[in-house]
Amino acid sequence: MITTAIRVARVGSAAELAAAALMILGYPALMLAALVPSVPAFAAAAAVTYLADHYLHRKGSYLINRLSKVRAGLSIRFLIRELLLVLLLARLSLSDNLMFYGAVAGFIAFYGLQAPHGALVTLIRNRRRMPVATRNVDLKSRIRIPDAPPRWLLDRSAEKMLHLDLAAVVGILISAQTDSAAAGFAGVGATIGLGCVYVLALAPYVRGRKIPPGADTVLAAMDDWLRVHRPETVLYFSGSKDSAYQVNMWLETMEQLDSRPLVILRERAVLERLAPTTVPVVCVPGGVHLMNMDLSTVRVALYAANVGKNIHLLRVPTMKHVFIGHGDSDKLASVNPYSKVYDEVWTAGRAGRDRYAIADVGVRDDDIVEVGRPQLAPIQSWQGVPEGRVPTVLYAPTWEGWDDNPGNTSLLLAGENIVRSLVTADPPVRVLYKPHPFTGTRSAAAKAAHQRITDLVRKAAEERAADARFTADATETAAARAELARIEALLGRSSRSGDTGDDAEATRDGVVDVARFEEIARLRAEWNTAYWRSFPAWEHRVITDAEPRLYDCFNVSDAMVSDISSVVSDFIASGKPYAVTDSAELGEEEFKRQNTAVRAAVILSNGATELIALLAAVRSPAADPLAGERRELKRYLLGPDEPTSLQQFNTAVRNLAVKAAARNRGQDARATELTG
Repeated sequence: MITTAIRVARVGSAAELAAAALMILGYPALMLAALVPSVPAFAAAAAVTYLADHYLHRKGSYLINRLSKVRAGLSIRFLIRELLLVLLLARLSLSDNLMFYGAVAGFIAFYGLQAPHGALVTLIRNRRRMPVATRNVDLKSRIRIPDAPPRWLLDRSAEKMLHLDLAAVVGILISAQTDSAAAGFAGVGATIGLGCVYVLALAPYVRGRKIPPGADTVLAAMDDWLRVHRPETVLYFSGSKDSAYQVNMWLETMEQLDSRPLVILRERAVLERLAPTTVPVVCVPGGVHLMNMDLSTVRVALYAANVGKNIHLLRVPTMKHVFIGHGDSDKLASVNPYSKVYDEVWTAGRAGRDRYAIADVGVRDDDIVEVGRPQLAPIQSWQGVPEGRVPTVLYAPTWEGWDDNPGNTSLLLAGENIVRSLVTADPPVRVLYKPHPFTGTRSAAAKAAHQRITDLVRKAAEERAADARFTADATETAAARAELARIEALLGRSSRSGDTGDDAEATRDGVVDVARFEEIARLRAEWNTAYWRSFPAWEHRVITDAEPRLYDCFNVSDAMVSDISSVVSDFIASGKPYAVTDSAELGEEEFKRQNTAVRAAVILSNGATELIALLAAVRSPAADPLAGERRELKRYLLGPDEPTSLQQFNTAVRNLAVKAAARNRGQDARATELTG
C-alpha cells in the first residue's frame, strides 16, 4: 500500500511521502490550534510544517512543484501560516494589544522585502547568464568574468528568505504565551533586520565589476577563440536533458579524431549533463547567436539527432553536413525522411544502407557511407560462462516511445513474464534489469510496469539471498564494498573540486585538467570492477543509474533480452546469445523480415516461453544453433573488424572535408569570375 501511495504521489521514498502528509495535514492543525486557541498546539503544528517543507525542498520533491501549480506555492504557504498566527492572537483577545499591530505591520514589511529580494536574485542570474557557455575554451584570457556570488546567497534563495520569518513567529508565540510584548517585538525586528541584510548582501552583484561583460563582448571573444583554434569538425546536438546520453556516446570518438574537433550544444541542461571530455564545447542557446558565430574553418558537421534546431547550422553552405545518429537499429527513427537534408548519412554497416533503400525516403545510396560504430570498442567478446558461475541474463527493454504502438517496448505486455521466467529458471540464472532512461516519461502504464518489474527483481533477490544453495564470500564482498566506498569518495572529491559557482564561472574555469581527467577515467574503471565484486555473482540486480553503463552490463552478461532498438545492434558486437520480443505479435517470420537485427535472435512471444532456447544456448555454447548466424549478422550490421571503426570514421571525415574544401574553392572561383 505504501509503495502504491509513493508511486501515485510521485515521491521518492516513504520518508518523503510522510513529510508531504505531515505538511499538508499541518495547516488544518494550525487553523484548529488558532481557533481553540492553543499556543503550544500552534507551535507544535508550525514546527511540523516548517520542518516538512524544508525537508521536501532539500529533496527536490515533485510535490513542491505540483503545489505551486495549484496556487499553494512556497510564498502562499508561509503567508497562510502567518495569517493563522494573527488569527491566534485575535482569538486570544490580543487584537487591541500593541503586539498584535506589531505582528501585522512586521509581516507586511517582511513581505514588502520579498519584491526587492526577488528582483535582485533574478537580475543577478540574468546578468550572469552569458550568451554562450563553454568548456575547454579559453575565454578567461580574452574577457573578464568575475566570481559568482557566494552559493549561499542564490541557492534556494526564496526558501531562505521566507524562512527568516521564523524569528518573528517564535517571538510572537512566546509573547502570546507569556503576555509580554518584548519577545514578539524582538522577533519581528530580527526578521525585518535579517531580511534587509539579505537584500543588501545581494545588491553589489548587480553592478560594476561584479557582473560579466555584455553579449557583444562575449560573442566577440568567442569568435576570436574560434579564429585561433580553427575547428574543422563539429559535433552538433540539441535535445532535452534526458537525451544527453545521445551526445555523450560520441565524445570519446571526437577526442580521437585526426581533425580539430568542437562540440556545439543548444541547451544548457544538456551541458550540465555532459560527460567529462577534453574536446572544446560551446553551448549556444540563441539561434541568432549561433548563426552569427564565425565557423568559417569548419568543414564537417556531425548531427547525432534529427531535431528542428539543426536548421540553424544546416543553413551554412561552407561545411558538409552528416547524420550520424545515436544508435543503429531497425526502428523507424533510423530511416527518418528528415535525413535527406544532410549531405551524407553514415551507418555502421551494410544493414543501414539497405534499410534506407527499402524505406525509400529520399536518401540516395551514393550519400550513405559505412563507418562502423567506434563506440563499440569497449564491448568484450564472449568466451562462455566460467565454470562454477551462475549465468547472467541482461533484460534491457527500450522505452514506450511517442505513440502506443505495442511493438515499441516489451515492458507492457511481456516484461513481467520475461523476468518471472528468468528468476524462476532451473538451473538458475542471475538477472540484471536495466531499463531505458526514458522509461515511463510518457506512459503511466509503462511506468507502472517498470515498477512492478523492479519489485519482482528485488523480491527474487531477497529470496535468493535467503536460499542456502547460494553462498557468498563475505570477506571478499566486504572488501569490495570498502574499495567501492573509497573510490566513490575520491570521485566525489574530484567532482567537488570542479564545482563552480554558476554558468559564467564554469565557463571561465572550465578548461579541463588533462591529468585530473585521466585520473577520473582510471577511477571510474576501478569503480566498475569494484561494483561488480561488491555483491555475489548470483544476485539479481536493478540498475537504473547512469553507472554502471550499458556496455559494462554487456560485459558481465552471458545473454540479453531486449526490444527493437540500437541496444540489440550494439549487443551483437559481443557475439553472445540474445532474444528480442515480438510484442506486436507479427510472428517470427514477419518479425525477422521487418527487423534485420533479430535475424540471429531467439524470438520471444509476449508469454516469453521461448526463453528456454536462449538459456540452453548460454549453458551449452557448442550446441548453440544461432552462433554462425550471429557472426554473419555482426559483420552485416556493424561492418568489418578491419580497418577499425575509428579508422573508418576518420577516413570518412577526411574525405568529406576534402569535398567541402573543393566546393568552397569552386564558389570562390565563380565569385572571382563574376566580379572580374
